[in-house]
Formats: sequence, structure tokens, C-alpha cells
Amino acid sequence: MKRKLIEVALPLKEINEESAREKSIRHGHPSTLHLWWARRPLAACRAVLFAQLVDDPSSHPDRFPTEEDQDRERERLFGIIRELVKWKNRNDERVLRKAREEILRSTGGNPPPILDPFAGGGSIPLEAQRLGLKAHASDLNPVAVLINKALIEIPPKFAGQPPVFPGAAGSRTEWPGATGLAEDVRCYGQWMRDEAEKRIGHLYPKAKLSDGTEAPVIAWIWARTVRCPNPACGIQMPLVRSWWLGKKKGKEAYVVPHVKDGRVVFDIGHDASKAPTKNNDGTVRRTGAVCIGCGSAVPLAYIREEGKAKRIGTQLMAIVAEGKRRRIYLPPNEEHERAADVPRPEDVPETDIPYNPRYLTTTNYGMTQHADLFTNRQLIALTTFSDLVQEVRRKILNDALAADMVRGERLADGGTGAEAYADSVATYLALGVSRMADISNALCRWENTKTQVRNLFTRQAISMLWDFAETQPFGDAAGGFLVSVGNLAKSIYAAGPRCGVAVQGNAAARQYPGFLVATDPPYYDNVGYADLSDFFYVWLRRSLAQVYPTLLGTVLTPKSDELVADPFRHGGSTKAQQFFEEGFEQVFERIREGTPEGYPISVFYAFKQAETDERGHASTGWETLLEGMLRAGWSVTATWPIRTELDNRMRGLDSNALASSIVLACRPRGMDAGMTDRRGFIAALRAELPDAVRKLQQGSIAPVDLAQAAIGPGMAVFSRYAQVMEPDGSPMRVRTALALINQVLAEVLSDQEGDFDADTRWCVKWFETRGFDKGLYGDAETLAKAVNTSVAGLDRAGVLRSRAGKVQLYAPAELPGDYDPRNDDRISLWEVVLHLAKRLDEKGADAAGQLMAAAGQRVDLDAAKELAYLLFSICERRGWAQTALLFNSLGSFWTDLEQAARKAVAQGYVSVQGSLDYDDED
Repeated sequence: MKRKLIEVALPLKEINEESAREKSIRHGHPSTLHLWWARRPLAACRAVLFAQLVDDPSSHPDRFPTEEDQDRERERLFGIIRELVKWKNRNDERVLRKAREEILRSTGGNPPPILDPFAGGGSIPLEAQRLGLKAHASDLNPVAVLINKALIEIPPKFAGQPPVFPGAAGSRTEWPGATGLAEDVRCYGQWMRDEAEKRIGHLYPKAKLSDGTEAPVIAWIWARTVRCPNPACGIQMPLVRSWWLGKKKGKEAYVVPHVKDGRVVFDIGHDASKAPTKNNDGTVRRTGAVCIGCGSAVPLAYIREEGKAKRIGTQLMAIVAEGKRRRIYLPPNEEHERAADVPRPEDVPETDIPYNPRYLTTTNYGMTQHADLFTNRQLIALTTFSDLVQEVRRKILNDALAADMVRGERLADGGTGAEAYADSVATYLALGVSRMADISNALCRWENTKTQVRNLFTRQAISMLWDFAETQPFGDAAGGFLVSVGNLAKSIYAAGPRCGVAVQGNAAARQYPGFLVATDPPYYDNVGYADLSDFFYVWLRRSLAQVYPTLLGTVLTPKSDELVADPFRHGGSTKAQQFFEEGFEQVFERIREGTPEGYPISVFYAFKQAETDERGHASTGWETLLEGMLRAGWSVTATWPIRTELDNRMRGLDSNALASSIVLACRPRGMDAGMTDRRGFIAALRAELPDAVRKLQQGSIAPVDLAQAAIGPGMAVFSRYAQVMEPDGSPMRVRTALALINQVLAEVLSDQEGDFDADTRWCVKWFETRGFDKGLYGDAETLAKAVNTSVAGLDRAGVLRSRAGKVQLYAPAELPGDYDPRNDDRISLWEVVLHLAKRLDEKGADAAGQLMAAAGQRVDLDAAKELAYLLFSICERRGWAQTALLFNSLGSFWTDLEQAARKAVAQGYVSVQGSLDYDDED
């Protein structure tokens, strides 16, 4: 069996860095095409797909006979990945060509087609297409299918074509990729915006300023209201979470409420000394509200009953206008209240919101239909723009025909002519309307620290909101239709040389003939995206039902087959768990039947910090994934932690809970797999894990990721057996196997102490029990005799202080800053590692690299690296977070330090010849 690179090693540091950096990228990122939840980072998907297809050098002993040869070739492949994952290189043909050539070399020129059966936001199919592969996406959810069509199916169909909007092509002669298509989306989006403004622009008046001028409105801030239940008061009391409008220093603004003639009126305050405090900011708390008129406490139950009786109202609280480089906050006035007081339009989405209090809470307050989530003015705007999609499609068709494009078939029928082109541009414009709905609804928050409107789906929920911000669709701020379309258009490009295929399909029912699967499956007990995506679906269906009559043929998105353990949908947690587990196994049994021979599949699992209990055990979701894969006949060959948070926080110090995602490489388990018992499993672990761990350490695995990465070779042992039997005759569970893997890993790390010098062994054992705290001299001397060293010698060596019957290791911060290992007459690995950690932390990689170069002739740097991993492991177990960070950084940046060491030698800063091979390329 030829092992693939993903089954042996990955340059995780660079993959993680780029995955984290990607979260701050907006322009041109596919996430700006349309919202989808829990997208996997493109950088990680690109790297995983490459490594899933490319052979590991150990698979070619004829070409790479020694470990050194294999390491050198592996490093060359890592270099391709390091370039490949950079955002700036995502469309660099030089970088992509190298990656594509490498894939072709390992696949005999015929790579298998890639399929993601849970395509969601489309990260995996998009990156497969970018790598020149046949990309297939399927999903049960029609919104996800539309997103994937817009990413991988439509752009390549019209690559290189000029725009058809009259005059848009100008004098340009070339329109590379899908730039012509993107330009048409912008131009026809502008036409839609202008047409909509002619029809409903009067509903959005400008703000009149104190100097008599006018300014465009950014947002109207509304408060929901209920009648105060106190008979002596009875005002329409505002329900407000915060009176603050702007908290920027020197630009403070807040709402000042008054009760006048039995009605609440609002003014704007700017005096910071009179601003709301924590005790008087807003009227709503967790358990209820307070009436600003009489001070009565109003329970939440009363507000809910008022909502269900349709007696929750709204009142304009403030107007936010655009000033010169600042926001202008104005009190409400009759003109703006009257402009918003419009009747509800006909033919709005009166579809029901499912009952699910875990993430759909508006139904508790009478907002039970999708139309209830919008103000009447917002409904008018969205229905107007939705209907304009159908009008603009006819205009696009006529313009395309006028530009000599053949009429052809419709897009849904596989066409590539004028009809299909009109359908395609209309698809993006409908997605633009759908995107606008996310920030043009009555559940959008005014963020008073950034003074801007936040969209509804800042998290995976539709939650009740008391005061909300209403945007206007014709401006240049968030909520404007052209802002939505402009951001969307930047993400339209032909990502690869092949057209992708996106279809609707049930992953548990479809076939997988010859498809190599790379997927991000649903997670146990997760949010049901079908419930959430209905919010978008009702608008997309209104705009595109004629373009996609089959895909958008149902009133709402399919729910019953969605693979989620939802107790509210399946009648309790037990039935929900059974549904999920049976469906999950069925999916991966079908995948197993169709997987092409010779390739591992890759499976992403989104790990969360909360997925461990107080004893550090993994959650039901993680175990269910592994159990399900094994029962479906798969063997896990590797696990890789992908982290999209690089702040180095060590919350909980649980190594198995630190990754944002875990990527599993899996192969079908052989039909002749045998059985073993607990003793045999542990023996196999002890035989195989040491070599695997050493290879992981020699690679680019950070200490914080070692335990998770070691699960790969550990689970490879466990899953090669049909069953591992417990002493009582029952099959071993995954949870037990994971615990045993971690146990043997700890043994492996401890056994590596055999490579250390006597002084280092003493320091490690003392550190394990006392850290950098004081201990008794007698205990220290007893330990010293056991490892054949002396406390006095360790004191002279400068690793500890021994005074007045107490012994204490020097912490890195206490070590001298001018340490030179070349002049150390009693050098130890311990000294070198602590000084490297100190130098890296205080002076950076170049300075630490110079120190490493100097130490290379005195100590074994491979053993020094093993010590850094061991010290991190000790800190992790003991909960010493800050010290753990120090050693994690050292292990993480070890490769960088080696490069810096070579540079130091090459530039003459250090003149040594040691264990580093300084003749290797940087």
C-alpha cells in the first residue's frame, strides 16, 4: 500500500497560520458570496486535498531508500504546501501548476474525482477545483447547493467571456476568468438598485440636520414595546438592552428616555458624565424588564404572553445619520416615523419557523413566521428586490442575445448560451438579495462600540432581540443592496480549469462510484442548518423558482433526512442519537463501497473547547464520529489538528480540545482484519507509538498538538482490528482506546529521558513534582544520587540555587541573557532548552537561532527538541499554563530556529560545525 503524505506528515504550523489569517479576509473570500455556517478554512482544505493525493516519499523506497532521502523529499513537498496555502497565492498559476503536476505524478496522470457529500459552504469542492481536480459537491440543503453552483459550476461555464451589459465591456479586449460575469453582476445590480429606488425610495427619507442640510441615514434604532401591566401606569414601555448609541471616546452618544403625557419620548445625550452606567443601562434583564415610567418589575413570562397575543409593538428611538467622518445621532421625528408606518405587503413568506428553543427563540414571543422577522418596510424592500430579479433576468437575456450569444438551454438543463447566462447572473443577484436580508431584518443589533449595524447571523441562531437597527437599502453602508452585490461579485472567479458539478442529494441514499471523498460531515447534536437556512430559502425561492424549478420546488428546505441528532425533531434524545448514528454509518458504508483503491478519504471534525469533561474525556460527538467510522468498516490512519485560533490560549490545558478542527485520514479496513485483546492492543501501541511520536516531533507538530496528532497512529493500531476485546469479553469502546493511547503517549515521552544527560534527567524529575518552586535539599540530593549527579554540581552549572536547605530550579526569566553554550564547562540539554525558550520569547527567532547554532556542536539538538515536547507535556498535566506556552512556542518554531541557525552560520555570526546540517538549503 502506497501511503499518502496526509498519512505521514503535514506542515501544520504554516497550515494553521494561514487558516487563522483567513478569518480576517473579506474581499474576494467565498464567504462573501453568501453566508454559510462553520466553513472550513480554504487553506486547510487545499493542503489536505493535496496531501490526500500525493504519495509520501516512504512509498517509493526505490527513489528514496534512506530516511534522510525521504525527509529531504518530504521537505520539498512541504515547501509546495507552504506556498500553496498562502492567501496571496490562491490564484497564482505558477504555484498551482506545481501542485497540479505533483498530484498528476502521484496519480498516474489520472486523479480521481473529488466529492464532498456534505458540501455546505463549498470550501472543499472549490479547492479541489482550484487544484485542477474534477470537483463534485452535493448537499441535501438547496441553499448550500446554490452556493456551490455559484462557486464551482457557473463561473467556469462563462470564463473568458466579456460582459453583455450595454457599454460595460468598454475598450477591454480580455476578460480573464469570470471577470466578465462579475462585471455584469455589478452592472445589473446597479440597474436593480436604481429601479428599486424609483419605486420605494420615498420610504427612506434623509435626515435633516440642525444646520438645515440633509444627510443619508445609516440606521433607524427601534425599541420593542409592551404595555406596562401596572394599571396606574399603563404606558407602552420600551424593551431596551442598552441606551448607548456610541461609546467611542469623545463621540459618546446615548438615548435619554422621558415619560411625557403618558407616552415615552426619546432624546439624545452626549455628556459622558451623565451617560448610562451598568446599573441603569437599558430596561431588559435575563428575568424580565423594568418600566421606566413607574419602576415596576415586569416578568419575562408577561412579555412572552404579550408577544404571543401579537401585542408587542415598536417605537423609533433614534436616527443615525452619516456625518463628515463621524456618526450623527438624532432623536426620532414624525416624518421618519410616518415613512416607516406602512402596511404589510401581500405575498410575503408566511412560512412557519420550527419550534426549537435551542437556537430559535423568536417563537416564544409570537414571531412564528419568517415574515414576522422583518418590519413592514423591510418586507416591502425585500419583495421589491426579489421581484426585480425576475425582471432583470429578462433584460439580461435580451442583452445577451443582442451581443450575439446563442439562446441555448436553461441553466438547470445544462445550457451555456444566453438563457443559461441570464439564469446565472440572476442567481448571483438573488444571492445578493438574500445576503441583504441577513442585515435587513428586525433582529439586527446596533453595535455601540463600533457604531455599525451587525447582521442577524453572528452566530448559529435566530434569537430574540429587543432593540434593533433597521438599515436602508440604497446607501453605501452595511445593508445597502450595492454593498451586498459588490462584495459578492469579488468572490466570483473561475477557480480551476474544470467545471464543477453541484447537485442536491441525500448523503445516506446516494451512490459514490469512483469518487474520492473529502468532507466535513454534520456533528452530533449540532444546530440544524435546515431550520436556519429557511430564513434565506424563502427569499431565494421567490426570486429563482423559475430558474431552478426542481431544486427550489419545496416550500421550505428538507428537514426529515438532515443528519443531525435533534431531540426536538426526532422525539427525544435517544431517538435523535439513534437516527444520527444509523445515518452516519449508512453514509460511510456507502462511501466505502465506492472509494477508489489506493487513496484515503479525509474527514474534518470541528472540535470545540467545550467538548471535554472535567476529566479531559472527549465528548459524545468526537466518540460518535470515531465509533461510527470504525463500525462502517474504516481504519483511521492519521489525525491532524487544524487550529484557526493562534492566540496560544491554553484554556483547560487539554491537548485533545485545543484544535479548531481535526482532520482524519481513513482507509477501508481489510476484510481479513483479526481480533485482539486489551493486552495485545497495549503491546502494539508500545511497539509502534515511539517511532510514530519521534517522527511527529521531527516534523512540524507543535507540542500542543502532539497528543491529538498521536491519536492518528494510535487509532491506526486500534482500528486495524475488527475488535479489541476487554477482559470481560465486551468490545473495547473508543473512549477507552483514546485513554490508553494517551497513557502510552505519556510513557513514550517519559522514555525519551533515556536520551538525556544525567543533569537533565534530574532537572526533569524535579520539575515534574515542583516546577520552579522550592523543595527540600535532602529530597534533591536523594534524587541526584539516583541519576548519578550532585546538587552541588547542578548549582555550579547554573541550573538551580541551593541555599539554606532549600533547592529551586531557575525559571527561564531568571537565567542570564548573555549565555553562550560554547563557554559552558558543564552544559546540559536542560540549560540549552531553557535558554532557547527564554531567547525566543524575549528576542525572537533570529537571536534564538544564533544560540541554537552555537549549541549545535555541544548537544544533540534532536534530543533537545524531545525535551521541549516533554516539558510542555509536564506543564500541561500540571496546569502550568504560562510555562506551557513557553515550551509550546519553542517546539512550534523549532524549524524556524533551525533556519535561523543556518543563516547565522552562513553570515558568520557563529562559526561552528555541529549536529545541524548547515549545508542544506534554507
